[in-house]
Amino acid sequence: MSKLHHFLFILFMLLIGCNSVPKPTKKTELYPLNTSTIIPVDTKVKKGTLKNGMTYYIRQNPKPEQKVELRLVVKAGSILETKKQLGLAHFMEHMNFNGSKNFNKNELVDYLQSIGVKFGAHLNAYTSFDETVYILPIPTDSDEKLEKGFQILEDWAFNASLTEEQIDKERGVVLEEYRLGLGAQKRMLKKYLPKLMHNSHYAERLPIGTKKVLENFTYEDLRTFYKDWYRPDLMAIVAVGDISADVLEEKIRNHFGKYPKVKNAKKREEFYTPNHKETLVSIVTDSEATRSSVSMYYKDKTNATPSLNVGDYKKDIKNQLFINMLNNRLNELRNKENPPFIYAGSWYGNTWDKSKKAYQSYAGCSETGQLKALKTLATENERALRFGFLESELKRAKTALKKAHENAFSERTKTESKTYASAYIQNFLTKEPIPGIEWEFEKLKKTLPTITLLECNAIIKNYLHKDNLVIVLSGPKKEKLKKVSEDQVLDIITNVKNANLTAYTETVFKNGLMKSTPKKGTIINIFKDSIVKLTKLTLSNGAKVTYKKTDFKNNQILFSAFSYGGTSLYSDDELKKTNVINNALAEAGINGYSKNDLTKILADKTVNVAPYINNNSEGLKGSSTPKDLETLFKLSHLYFTKLNYNTKAYNSYMSKLRAYVKNYLSQPFNYFSVELGAFLNQHNPRYQGFPTEAILQQTNYNLAYKKYKERFANAGDFNFYFVGNFNEKKLHEYCETYLANLPSNSQRETFKKHSFKHITGIVDKQINKGNEPKSMVKIMYHGEAHEDSKNESYYLKSLGELLTIKLVEQLREEEGGVYGVRAKGNISKDSEKRYNFNISFPCGPENVDKLVKIAIAEVEKIKTNGVAKKDLTKIKETQLLEYKEALKKNGFWINTIKNADFYNEDVQDILKKEQQIYNLSSKNLQGVAKKYLDKNRVIATLKPE
Repeated sequence: MSKLHHFLFILFMLLIGCNSVPKPTKKTELYPLNTSTIIPVDTKVKKGTLKNGMTYYIRQNPKPEQKVELRLVVKAGSILETKKQLGLAHFMEHMNFNGSKNFNKNELVDYLQSIGVKFGAHLNAYTSFDETVYILPIPTDSDEKLEKGFQILEDWAFNASLTEEQIDKERGVVLEEYRLGLGAQKRMLKKYLPKLMHNSHYAERLPIGTKKVLENFTYEDLRTFYKDWYRPDLMAIVAVGDISADVLEEKIRNHFGKYPKVKNAKKREEFYTPNHKETLVSIVTDSEATRSSVSMYYKDKTNATPSLNVGDYKKDIKNQLFINMLNNRLNELRNKENPPFIYAGSWYGNTWDKSKKAYQSYAGCSETGQLKALKTLATENERALRFGFLESELKRAKTALKKAHENAFSERTKTESKTYASAYIQNFLTKEPIPGIEWEFEKLKKTLPTITLLECNAIIKNYLHKDNLVIVLSGPKKEKLKKVSEDQVLDIITNVKNANLTAYTETVFKNGLMKSTPKKGTIINIFKDSIVKLTKLTLSNGAKVTYKKTDFKNNQILFSAFSYGGTSLYSDDELKKTNVINNALAEAGINGYSKNDLTKILADKTVNVAPYINNNSEGLKGSSTPKDLETLFKLSHLYFTKLNYNTKAYNSYMSKLRAYVKNYLSQPFNYFSVELGAFLNQHNPRYQGFPTEAILQQTNYNLAYKKYKERFANAGDFNFYFVGNFNEKKLHEYCETYLANLPSNSQRETFKKHSFKHITGIVDKQINKGNEPKSMVKIMYHGEAHEDSKNESYYLKSLGELLTIKLVEQLREEEGGVYGVRAKGNISKDSEKRYNFNISFPCGPENVDKLVKIAIAEVEKIKTNGVAKKDLTKIKETQLLEYKEALKKNGFWINTIKNADFYNEDVQDILKKEQQIYNLSSKNLQGVAKKYLDKNRVIATLKPE
């Protein structure tokens, strides 16, 4: 439930408060050219302040239907804690789910589950340094539900019970969450934070707190935090959804306006990160570290100010263009034959301290490649400083940014409420502008042409400096691995400054993807399914095309294709030699163009296509906009006919893979997962397992490429699927031009069934790894399923959902022994019809045996007594809500349509899903529990060494 904002991996913000839709009455006022003009607030959002100082944001929005997204935002987080309160901002977040004036312990979650709101997946919260945010989606099909939703927000804000009994019970849950964070990353974090957050109060206020305080804080310590900081002037209510804005405002005034402004309120102090003159270096290692990384933080010398006027907006746009161009260069280096890193990027924005921005460059690399990665990052920054960028690079960056805004503008009537809610939260916390996508798009179209290459080239000179620079290197600790020194790091920075560099150059591609248009095939048959509203085409080469036109998104088309076979048709030896590389063959590019070439050629497109080969099939997946649909067809055609053979691309991929997996097994949970997989598949001759160096050594690129060509040689054996907003006439034309003429023959394949002897009986497996007091438990029921298992698969899935609820109640709420627990069941539809039902949870090693017994006892209760009507209602309501929302999503439909064909099922059955949910009974769940959760069971446990 807690969330520490991660500032390392956000490359850049394409949009600033872009998901809003004003309807201007005076265009001259809405789109002023004066740079000092204040950025307006979207006219579709109603922002106000109650007399007590509480802020609110309201917006009526129809997506998704019959749902409102409610948020309580408290401008108080761990930064405000005293030394006696370390971790209590986060603990307070937990306690708001443990009883209040109107909801006794468990009643709140119990009620929300009864109306279909799932704990964790829907209902949630997070605590950061400066804020705590509560997330509550509520169905709007009845006023009672809406009223209860606002009552919950009111109780969170002002009426938490904070009883001594519940505080003590919750200590165990929060300590388990604390335990989850233990490990290499936490140990290294403690070492480099003092330098990264040099002399900053933030370094001493990580939201999770300390074990000592969590175990020993007094009840009054927590109550004091709640009383001091949960007050109207530090709060905002966000309400966005499919209901009248007037109704939402009335609810807000009724529930929150009655609380008075706090007199003599404690000052909400702001904390800042001090500057430092020297470059600080932190080099940290750990025996359980799974990866090596390098990060450079050029912290601003002045405190950040929000973007308030049109001039600020233009600066933000220039920065986004600069970041785009630099990251494109880093990505090109990543794709080289001998890449200097696994991944890399740069961005400019807020850090842990919202008042301090920083320019950050980072890279993940091999365990011996930290200095090389650091040198590459420093070199590319220096190259940009000395020589700037090219006009061609700026043109692509402008195109990408404009394209992103065009897509957002096109989807302005389809944007989901939670997207708006997120934007309004940031407006309250950081004053991030919320002008609306119409304002932004119009402003962008006027601003982009005025931005020059000279302006973008000048940006980096303000970022690079020796003072306020922090460099952090982290990686594994090994006897034979020489640790990098601070002097080596500083020498690289100095040497790059004095290095003899050359300007970046590139090849500009004038030709498109294909030199000529292929000769057309034909559509020989058209069939329309009026029930599910599908159209099925048969092409002249035998290929089948199924499509469903929708209006769920204005600018989205999803694509998928499959043919039976996959690696099931490979011999055991062929599988061993190709498995690692099969789904990376596209790294080579197509039609003579490399991956980097394709990035440039497709810079003005919103389209992607990727081939795959898995156990039982091969195929393609992709997406596009209506405008770029033809490009999607061209890419698909080329992946069938013109996949490159490129040993440099292969070497690049293998180099990055080796670096990634080198220390993967150092992390205990990773090791546990890999060892357990090997144990369960010990009799399976085709099991590949973890890609060890021995497996990587036997990989045969030439064979993998040959097998790919075989798998994609017969398009007549393929089924193609399209779902989204397209022009049917154009779709037919593209099918004839790019699919109907693909090579084919009359052969029709299916996948080959491979069976092996599975582990049977009651089995215990203990795996030892790690130094921290952390365990992981997996209880696995498995075995052969019956042929008539279609309904039983749904029952087993539902049993998993129900058992998750019961185990959360028992293991978390009653025992305080886990932070999270999940049960999941299914019956596979592939070559082997087998059932799997798994229960998994992390916990303390000392609690393993007790919690396993409780979990198994819950299974036995269901087998003996069935399930309570109240609990059955919870999962049925959730399934109904999720099903109704899924029917409005393109992703749901393309998977449903494809899977119906793949498993030879009737696609119209999906329309019976609602009735299937209504018919779900206690007897159904009890039946599959008795039938399947019995004979074959594995209890696997990770314990520290």
